[in-house]
Amino acid sequence: MSNSQTGIARNSKGYLLDFNAWDKNVALELAKESGLELTDCHWKVINFLRNYYKEYGIAPDAREIIHKLGNTLFPGVQCKRKDLEKLFADGGCKLACQIAGLPDCHCRGV
Repeated sequence: MSNSQTGIARNSKGYLLDFNAWDKNVALELAKESGLELTDCHWKVINFLRNYYKEYGIAPDAREIIHKLGNTLFPGVQCKRKDLEKLFADGGCKLACQIAGLPDCHCRGV
């Protein structure tokens, strides 16, 4: 399955079929489809997800993201899962994984 806007092959759930087909323009298009404008905080999560997936072959759970990025994303505030999910609106962790180009993953611990 391919999406006409991005031209990138995706499965029926909207995840990229090829992790390596992703680039920042693809992320911007995927975010736009979801009505999301990517900020610096979004990019920190996206880059973390991609790097984690490259290293471990799975998506991190929300606790891992919060542990590694919480203070960077929300300085001086104890970051909670709901804060992280607010960044990616209605899609939460799953939308973050889609925009990051992770193939058909699910967010562990969800």
